[in-house]
Amino acid sequence: MSPTSNAPRNVRDVVFVDGVRTPFGKAGDKGIYAGTRADDLVVKCLRELMRRNPSLPAGRVDEVAIAATTQTGDQGLTIGRTAALLAGLPRTVPGFAIDRMCAGAMTAVTTTASGIGFGAYDVVIAGGVEHMGNHPMGAGADPNPRFMSERLVDPAALNMGNTAENLHDRFPAITKQRTDAYAAASQAKLATAYSRGQIQEDLVPVATLKPGQGWTVQTVDEPPRPGTTVEDLSELRTPFRAHGRVTAGNAAGLNDGATAALLASADAAEELGLPVKMRLVSYAFAGVEPEVMGIGPVPATEKALKNAGLAIGDIGLFEINEAFAVQVLSFLDHFGIADDDPRVNRYGGAIAVGHPLASSGVRLMTQLARQFEEDHSVRYGITTMCIGLGMGATVIWENPHHAEYGSVTNNSVTDAEGAAA
Repeated sequence: MSPTSNAPRNVRDVVFVDGVRTPFGKAGDKGIYAGTRADDLVVKCLRELMRRNPSLPAGRVDEVAIAATTQTGDQGLTIGRTAALLAGLPRTVPGFAIDRMCAGAMTAVTTTASGIGFGAYDVVIAGGVEHMGNHPMGAGADPNPRFMSERLVDPAALNMGNTAENLHDRFPAITKQRTDAYAAASQAKLATAYSRGQIQEDLVPVATLKPGQGWTVQTVDEPPRPGTTVEDLSELRTPFRAHGRVTAGNAAGLNDGATAALLASADAAEELGLPVKMRLVSYAFAGVEPEVMGIGPVPATEKALKNAGLAIGDIGLFEINEAFAVQVLSFLDHFGIADDDPRVNRYGGAIAVGHPLASSGVRLMTQLARQFEEDHSVRYGITTMCIGLGMGATVIWENPHHAEYGSVTNNSVTDAEGAAA
């Protein structure tokens, strides 16, 4: 045993260097990615990250972690490794696949970030993909019959739309009128962000080929419906329950898309001349009743705030995945935040832009990083999301452009503690 083997280990700061995504498409035969492979979407993101960060030698990437909820077909075969090979990274770069349903990419980030903090990695790529056209949600799944026979969960818990209706039941103050108003606002905010060029910089163009149409370069998201009004939404049917409250208009759609982020230790970023867009402060995952999975971001956020020594009032920006409007509003109500609080989803959210399951976590991070760059008055921001089968995930980030970045205050942790959380 070496004399240094028992020496104390210093936990390192983890920074978000860059993030990109493909334009999101609508799942199905008419969607922009019909006929396109899921792994090819990931490869586009990996290559774009390397192109945008030329000071990073490809051989310095220590790991590629890619999430997918359905890990079969073009989303199978240990997609982190296969995507790394297909993207032209050296064969010495390993990779793996990961699954935590909607929080797949978020878990890919936190898992590899923990490795950076521990010292196992210097630089990683983490992301996710979901081609819901090629792999409809739940296709091929075989839930254990004990879930039903032993009543471990209500059968409704296996259908996300039903869990959203259950959330309405639990919080009757969240009316359909409120969710429709929130959804219309999400569409409007995304349209404004597009008009200001706040979305396009992090989109990777994807060339697609369809019979009879030839090649098309996809450069914008397909799902948004700008100009949507509350009146439009009020007329939509409620497919999960007669006279229900959840519709296709106040929920995210079925989508295709991929994301990827570049993470590094603060020291490695400085050594390699890589930009620092955010610093990881803390993260947490939490379990809740599967029947009301949408409430998951609440306990996850409480845990992450406690780990960081922060309060909800310290958070200047929120990127909340909009699986369902009722799920976002339950989070806002819990923390006493108004439906139209300007800190929340400034660029709109998944109701407008789409939610390709395992990929969405990095979209939240990329948008938060862009907002940090625009607003130096904000020190801390949150990315959070609900997760199928009753979970929630939250990651807290610090803005490197803030005047007090990296300093220790009475309500914050030290850099080392933040990276360890």
